[in-house]
Amino acid sequence: MTQEDIFSPFFATMFLTILVWVYMYIRRINFIVNRKLTPKELTPIALAQLSPPAVSNPSDNLKNLFEIPIIFYVLVFYLFITKQVDSIYINSAWIFFGFRTLHSLVHCTFNLIMLRFYLYLISAIALWFMTIRAALMYFNS
Repeated sequence: MTQEDIFSPFFATMFLTILVWVYMYIRRINFIVNRKLTPKELTPIALAQLSPPAVSNPSDNLKNLFEIPIIFYVLVFYLFITKQVDSIYINSAWIFFGFRTLHSLVHCTFNLIMLRFYLYLISAIALWFMTIRAALMYFNS
């Protein structure tokens, strides 16, 4: 295990964001073209009101990927810079990524809300574990 190993789940999470972004635009552009929407209907508020869940959910998920994962990205850099990366952080980072991926799959497809919530919760717990562990190490040093 090396300090750089923490960047595998880091880049995997970024790649997930790229995939959701592409999927969102595929869904959105198909919707706009098939419905022949006018420029007036393409304002953010109008488009949000017109879009069915199959179009709006990927957009909502992309927004989610710029919320909690930001803490993950910053924490990864902190752990790397302070040379604290160990197998516990790496495994936790993979758990975070894995459950964020499952969360995105559910959100962008059949969107069963309680399942999505539990997937989100597990990923968040992995991240909060990493954060609290790093903070304890910082304050105890």
